[in-house]
Amino acid sequence: MQFNKLGKWNKYILTQKFFWGNSVSSMQTEGGWNEDGKSPSVYDIVEATERTSDWHFANDNYHHFDEDLDLIKALGMTMYRFQISWSRVVENGDGDFNEAGFGYYDQLIEGLLQRGIEPMICLYHFDMPLHLAETYNGFINKHVKDAFIRFGKEVINRFSDKVKYWLTFNEQNIFHTSESFRISGYLHGEKTLEELYQISHNVMVCHAEIANYLHDTTDAMIGGMLAYKEVYPATCRPEDVQAAREVDEFINVTLLDCFSKGHYSQQEIFFVQRHGIDRKILTGEMEAIARQKSDYLAFSYYASSTINSKRIPEGTAPNIYMDIAQEENPYIPETEWGWQIDPLGFRDALNKIYQRYRIPVFPIENGIGVQEEWDGVHMIEDDSRIDYHKNHIRAMFDAMYIDGVECLGYLGWGLIDILSSKGDMRKRYGVIYVNRDNHDLKDMRRIPKKSFYWLEEVIRTNGQSIYPEN
Repeated sequence: MQFNKLGKWNKYILTQKFFWGNSVSSMQTEGGWNEDGKSPSVYDIVEATERTSDWHFANDNYHHFDEDLDLIKALGMTMYRFQISWSRVVENGDGDFNEAGFGYYDQLIEGLLQRGIEPMICLYHFDMPLHLAETYNGFINKHVKDAFIRFGKEVINRFSDKVKYWLTFNEQNIFHTSESFRISGYLHGEKTLEELYQISHNVMVCHAEIANYLHDTTDAMIGGMLAYKEVYPATCRPEDVQAAREVDEFINVTLLDCFSKGHYSQQEIFFVQRHGIDRKILTGEMEAIARQKSDYLAFSYYASSTINSKRIPEGTAPNIYMDIAQEENPYIPETEWGWQIDPLGFRDALNKIYQRYRIPVFPIENGIGVQEEWDGVHMIEDDSRIDYHKNHIRAMFDAMYIDGVECLGYLGWGLIDILSSKGDMRKRYGVIYVNRDNHDLKDMRRIPKKSFYWLEEVIRTNGQSIYPEN
């Protein structure tokens, strides 16, 4: 790492191995919702609304994956993080293994390797098998925990000889928030704080058991992943500062402590004890958590938030502070969807994770959702997307080459247009346009945007092209 007198990088930046890539989930990408023996997931029964699509077709990667992989290769990408759909490969989530489903992923992995692209597998991205949700209420039930561990071990058995980078849960710290009841297959109940802690604990045990199995039986690597909550105090009032710190502790730190130290954070342990919360911990579960380790700490980052302690009623659990006390930050811009654009927050997140735990960090989701339409002729001029990625990549390089953060790569989110997390095709993250909207599948044609050619140059130069002054 070398600097000129102005503190800018010279031409030798990123001489180490560094992954450039794309991340997706199964339900937002694949389609093929009822083909080749796939069982239904909770997403498959969601109906379209005026402003959202159903989840049956997504961008039809199930039938277009060769074309999509060619586009990823054309960008120069060296990693593709995708999800194995539990419902596609295990009948009803706890039944027989579906060979046709596994066959699809085998072809996908082979296609990646043939193109020189490193695959990364994620095992769960919120699409609980419908049978497990309706019968057992999702991850609050130990049967579902056991079924997931069985599923994860089978995927490892089949693919760990070819896939060396693994994740268990997408954005696992969301299970520590009120959103847990939406993403865990929980369909009925009172949504109590105790239930939230039971779900998050079962999920942590799943991660630990699978991480331990992978390390015991393969030479592959695995890391925990979270949606990093970069939260500032709304003012310099000490109460706002404390509230922001508590969000960090209960949403970020306690999970990172598990991933790296093998136990929940001390403050969360005390909170659970003081409030008499029963996580329903079984014999051996804490030992499994204590034994697991992370080869890297992965995270998503899109935006930062602020918190106003005056809006938090006394006695509120920190897990739900952001539901009631989040405020707009007047010092940074926001997207048309209200997400505040904060590259410096990205640098801060990289530092907070790495400097505290000294485990390589891996930002594997970053991007901006923009409403776009293609006129059928002209290139989409998505300069706002270029600016977003440019500024976040620069912030990442600042963290690496000024602050000393060990970073394994940079993966964008949904860089071939996919459904948003709410099922809205209007919110597009891609550098490649997919020609469909919420209610008309059109021809599903893939069309590169201006940002495609910009990103291709960034990857070709290993980041140098965003510093034309060098």
